Amino acid sequence: MSNKVTIIGAGSVGSTIAYTMAINNIASEIVMIDVNTKKALGEAMDIRQGTPFCSPISIYAGSYSDAENSDVVIITSGIARKPGQSRLELVQTNVDIIKSIAPEIVKYAPNAVYIIVSNPVDILTYVFNKISGIPESRIIGSGTILDTARLRSRISEYLSISQKNVHAYVFGEHGDSSFIPWSIATVSGVPLKEYHSSLTSEYTITPELDYEDIEKYMRTSGGKIISRKGATYYAVSVSVCHIVKCIFSSMDTIMTVSTMMHGEYGIDDVCLSTLSVVGRRGIMSNIKPALTEEEVAKLQHSANVLKDVIAQVNI
Repeated sequence: MSNKVTIIGAGSVGSTIAYTMAINNIASEIVMIDVNTKKALGEAMDIRQGTPFCSPISIYAGSYSDAENSDVVIITSGIARKPGQSRLELVQTNVDIIKSIAPEIVKYAPNAVYIIVSNPVDILTYVFNKISGIPESRIIGSGTILDTARLRSRISEYLSISQKNVHAYVFGEHGDSSFIPWSIATVSGVPLKEYHSSLTSEYTITPELDYEDIEKYMRTSGGKIISRKGATYYAVSVSVCHIVKCIFSSMDTIMTVSTMMHGEYGIDDVCLSTLSVVGRRGIMSNIKPALTEEEVAKLQHSANVLKDVIAQVNI
């Protein structure tokens, strides 16, 4: 089956997504679009010259018309976050960029699943929902999928256990108001808070979980990386490629991505991350796990933070 992906934005994130897809045989055709045509041409050429050692793939720079018949469109365009800058401070500039992109790309790829990666991702996902005319089920914000990966990596380090055995999530905004619903965190079905007591032998020495340290690690990782190397792009690119891989697979997958809320947990008309089933047609369903009252309050707070920003944005 032909799997065509268009990536809008050939900066560090967009180019790394294209590279990761090429070497992992996720797509059969990749179109790279950027206002800096030379940059897109150079990135596509650089990746293409390594593809003789990969599965067959067509990758090239193009214009919006080349996105025709795309199965997935990934939007990474926008001004990158600077050291010390919050994601929300980027908001109006990147909203304006999304507003200029949406009518151009939708014209040529009206049936694609759209993945919004640019920050602030929840705001931009909301804006794209409001202006694009694309059904909500086919609009996915990358949301807290990266935060969730950071969380799981930290927990696995504490427990000296495979990250694949850790089922914990980050809900809410991809930003400062996100939170971890610890009540639904498990290690292979065992509630996380009961994991140590469930071990039948001291097969390895593992420290008790420091929940505050884990949450701080998850929340500050992006800022630390930006202060050290100027930008984050490897982990987010792998996370976005995971979404695309799940869309192209025959098996629906549950993940934390940003979607429009319609009354879940008393939250409406805002995009943020809870649990969603992602499949070939985009968002197949949202899942509403039972949260504690405190966790619901944190999710509602995150929604209100985002709504306060939306109220100040010119959509």
